[in-house]
Amino acid sequence: MRILVLSDSHGRVGPMEEAVEAVRPQRIFHLGDGWEDARELRRRYPAIPLHQVAGNCDFRPAAPEEETLLLDGLRILLCHGHRFGVKQSLLQAGYAAEERDLDLFLFGHTHRPFHDKRGKCAFLNPGSIGFGGSFAVLDIGNGRLSARLYRLGDVIE
Repeated sequence: MRILVLSDSHGRVGPMEEAVEAVRPQRIFHLGDGWEDARELRRRYPAIPLHQVAGNCDFRPAAPEEETLLLDGLRILLCHGHRFGVKQSLLQAGYAAEERDLDLFLFGHTHRPFHDKRGKCAFLNPGSIGFGGSFAVLDIGNGRLSARLYRLGDVIE
């Protein structure tokens, strides 16, 4: 399964559409700071399942700030990251990953693309699709996960 991971669109739907057209994903994750943008993307691509969480700039008190998914045996957390202090360090995120037995911790908030593995858990921030045009692509299958970071205009494999 190919998944497009977006975050921090901040009112810019066009770059998200470019990423969808380049990646042709089977699923989309939006990690916050663009709640209405993600809803618009869902309207434009109704056949692609889209999961979204609220970020610190979304001002949606009733919206979920986290979602945990189980895909192909992998535990994945979607969050914006602001509640875990990701701008300062990944210490809180690391504790949460361990406590929740996560395989993948997805977050945004910093606007900086990041991918690292610490112990069992991979940490991935796609950066900002709205400011900088960065995004991530996950490929999940047979209980395995691979992730790559891209910028708009890159050749997608």
